[in-house]
Amino acid sequence: MSETGNRLRKLLESPNFDPQNYVKQLSQQSDGDRDLQEHRQKIQNLADETAQNLKKNVYKNYRQFIETAKEISYLESEMYQLSHILTEQKSIMESITQALLSTDKDETSKEMQAAFPKETEEVKQRTLTSLLEKVEGGKNIMDTPGRHLVYNGDLVEFDVDNMSQIQKVHAFLMNDCLLISTWLPNRRGAVKYKYNALYDLESFAVVNVKDNPPMKDMFKILMFPDSRIFQAENSKIKKEWLEILDETKKNKVSKDKHKKEEEVPASPSEPSVDLGLEWIQELPEDLDVCIAQRDFEGAVDLLDKLNEYLKDQPVTPRVKELRVKVDERVRQLTEVLVFELSPDRSLRGGPKATRRAVSQLIRLGQSTKACELFLKNRAAAVQTAIRQLRIEGATLLYIHKLCNIFFTSLLETAKEFEMDFAGNTGCYSAFVVWSRTAMRMFVDAFSKQVFDSKESLSTAAECVKVAKEHCQQLTEIGLDLTFTLQSLLVKDIKAALLSYKDIIMEATKHRNSEEMWRRMNLMTPEALAKLKDEMRTCGMGSFEQYMGEDCWVNLSYTIVAFTKQMMSFLEEGLKLYFPELHMVFLESLREIILVAVQHVDYSLRCEQEPEKKAFIVQNATFLHDTVLPVVERRFEEGVGKPAKQLQDLRKSTRPVRINPESTTSLV
Repeated sequence: MSETGNRLRKLLESPNFDPQNYVKQLSQQSDGDRDLQEHRQKIQNLADETAQNLKKNVYKNYRQFIETAKEISYLESEMYQLSHILTEQKSIMESITQALLSTDKDETSKEMQAAFPKETEEVKQRTLTSLLEKVEGGKNIMDTPGRHLVYNGDLVEFDVDNMSQIQKVHAFLMNDCLLISTWLPNRRGAVKYKYNALYDLESFAVVNVKDNPPMKDMFKILMFPDSRIFQAENSKIKKEWLEILDETKKNKVSKDKHKKEEEVPASPSEPSVDLGLEWIQELPEDLDVCIAQRDFEGAVDLLDKLNEYLKDQPVTPRVKELRVKVDERVRQLTEVLVFELSPDRSLRGGPKATRRAVSQLIRLGQSTKACELFLKNRAAAVQTAIRQLRIEGATLLYIHKLCNIFFTSLLETAKEFEMDFAGNTGCYSAFVVWSRTAMRMFVDAFSKQVFDSKESLSTAAECVKVAKEHCQQLTEIGLDLTFTLQSLLVKDIKAALLSYKDIIMEATKHRNSEEMWRRMNLMTPEALAKLKDEMRTCGMGSFEQYMGEDCWVNLSYTIVAFTKQMMSFLEEGLKLYFPELHMVFLESLREIILVAVQHVDYSLRCEQEPEKKAFIVQNATFLHDTVLPVVERRFEEGVGKPAKQLQDLRKSTRPVRINPESTTSLV
């Protein structure tokens, strides 16, 4: 930046800068409008440079921001795990201490329970019944036999995302479930609360929440895929809730275990499976922890370990029961992995970002679902990238950007698909179908910009050429979508060819109506040399024999203009050529040529002056002997097929080389 620009930057960045005073001084010091415009341009340049610097800083720190966010997510998961471990350690230490210090107390308690077992159970149930009468919608809770109240109290629920207070609740902890009820604003008689939710003790995990004033005395209940946070009145009540919840959950597990052992006694003749291993007993809870911590690989590893252990074991009732619990966790894990692949998630990571979820779904035996979700995710990503592409500048520049984005995304998706589904060949047909659908989306955006905006035929031909070249790159991975691209574009290209054919025919007819059949005078040797180069470019190597003295050309302006326009249409049409367009393109050429031939034929038959008649015959000879053979040869070179219709047309329009005064001209 120049010294003037540096001074201007420092002035604008100064803390005491006054815009009104600055503009006032600038207006007084400037000599006129030109000085103000120059100063305005300097400020605009400074603003553009500042905007560019801001963009560079954003992109520079973007990767670091993503990595930091991942580390924070991992750290949060580890902190939850550490908190859970510490809570368990604390519970174990307290239970050991209590067991050592209260042996006598436990013996006394056992004697009291043995002496008055029925009375104690009846008292607990009576207490629960009296409390549930205050809960609206809670009458059916007592239908379960043996259910009794363990603990209850008031709590305040907070939002998990923004930690804002939601409502005041009253919780009832029973020996097999947890009831959450909300306070009624308008109480009716003895009813104080309204039923909100009922959770089985095995369906949730309790996690301590570290105090962070003013948010303190809180604990979290994890019920996949949701969670709820509650705040106790003080730290003592929070501690009681955590201890009693943990103890009640353990009692229920122990009670259920003994009950099942009593109901299904082991028979000497019946084969048994050892499910008493510690890792099997803790498997459902370990799966819950892995899912909550997003440790998908660890969860699938545990499932594989269990399947390997039970592979050759008999299917006993206990194995069936374990399978039911595990299948529920598998369903939850599948839902989480499906959500990871949903288009609602961030699409910035590219195809590789889906690899983790896809690989775990495949390990779970959900390869078909993984394939479907992967392709939906990539379709949404491609569609978003196309929508975000700005339409600016020339059409050809936009098409270059569009092709680069689409075909690069398609190539990356194909490579990632081949890597993820290498052992699932049945999914490849789904990818081919998806590729055709994606190509249709690309062609919609392509046609809207190229054909709907009525671009020239030359621009459309260049754009189609660019799309073909990019599509050809897919063959390096064995994917050829050229035919699909052609079939989707053929309708628009056909319409463009017919439209441009009509334009040429109308222009030719207009020139024919003003035809005076006079030789061309190009006035300068430079103009003559330019026309000679243009004709040589069009393939008219024998054009020099029609050049006269000085700057004269022994052809009419109409014939020369028709030749250049005709050859331009031919070259652009060959760039757009598809086999499906063969007859359309050939008939268009034939109709255009026929307009010029018929005009020459009509003029030759109507002209009476011998000199002009001879000049018309000379133009007809140029069309028949020079232009038409070049058109036929160039068409056959570009298409690879003979142009029979053009050959027939040339044969039927052979000029008569006899007396120019004759009225016979072209057949």
